[in-house]
Amino acid sequence: MKFEDLDVWKRSARLSAEIYKELTDLKDFGFKDQICRAGLSVPSNIAEGIERGSDKEVVRFLTIAKGSCGELRTQIYIGIDIGHISKDVGHQWVQETKEISAMLMGIIRRRQGSGKRRQASDLPAPCSLHPDTSSQEIEN
Repeated sequence: MKFEDLDVWKRSARLSAEIYKELTDLKDFGFKDQICRAGLSVPSNIAEGIERGSDKEVVRFLTIAKGSCGELRTQIYIGIDIGHISKDVGHQWVQETKEISAMLMGIIRRRQGSGKRRQASDLPAPCSLHPDTSSQEIEN
């Protein structure tokens, strides 16, 4: 399997490029650097895991990519709050990170050979930073 053929890699790489393009003129270099690094980390870790080949390594790197996806989503929320990212663009990116994260979890489960799904009670409470997300269905 080639990582370039994975939809999750294509989508995460496209999102990373969108972030770079959208924030090109941002003068807050610390924020821009951090969010761009998190965005780059997702497709990069997908690629590294797939290239390593063993199920154990794939799971390890896809788990890192999933963590980076959560980091990226956090930075998008903050970017919206501080006015660096427009609400419309930010909410599109948040949704994309949620879908990428779910796709990664699906691959991780398949590679682990486990069909076990987490129960809602196993998950943390919704984030109160953005109340509009607290009523959404629980995502993996």
